[in-house]
Amino acid sequence: MTKLTIPVVAFAAVIAFTQPVLAQNNNEAPMTFFVTSEPIGDGGNLGGLEGADAHCRRLAAAAGEGQRTWRAYLSTQSRPGQPGVSARDRIGDGPWYSAVRRSDRPLIKSEIHGDTLLEAQRGSNMFKLYTLTEKGEMINGVGDPLPMRHDILTGTQPDGTAFPPGEDRTCNNWTSNGEGAAQAGHSDRAGNGNTSWNSSHATDGCSQATLQSWGGVGLFYCFAID
Repeated sequence: MTKLTIPVVAFAAVIAFTQPVLAQNNNEAPMTFFVTSEPIGDGGNLGGLEGADAHCRRLAAAAGEGQRTWRAYLSTQSRPGQPGVSARDRIGDGPWYSAVRRSDRPLIKSEIHGDTLLEAQRGSNMFKLYTLTEKGEMINGVGDPLPMRHDILTGTQPDGTAFPPGEDRTCNNWTSNGEGAAQAGHSDRAGNGNTSWNSSHATDGCSQATLQSWGGVGLFYCFAID
């Protein structure tokens, strides 16, 4: 995505990627997935995975789901004596439900990552109307009033795994607010010529101002592992 110069896609195209897939599920299923409603505010410095997880816990507790164990969907790079961590391995097995209690199909781990050809073709319910904050609010994306906030930090490849050693897309394992790069997905699955919720593009820096120039503010996904 070019910095804040993305042409507005056709409205119909956006709608095509924002429709939930409905199924018969429990309308009162608890919230086990959300996008952070607010950033930590220090660019790519999230305080490492521990700081990001703590942010998920704080927001979930404020929404009445503090009894769960929450993990940020973030990958890290390997370091000498310290293996990298893949985002998909941090979040448990699911399934997960968004903040709005309705009969939407839940998120399934293998589906959101397209683990099989059938699942990749079928897709998942990871759309704009499902990728809500813990308050049940949608994230402003392509075609919405500014500021755009759809860049969601992940540091991960499309299959949910960490990038190879030496290809740091994690702002130095989520401790840098200056140099580096962060891989981001688009919560509305629009822009940058692809529909990836978790691996659309890399930023060219890790400061708060840089994240904002790319169409984000430093939000990330949170999943309950229990």
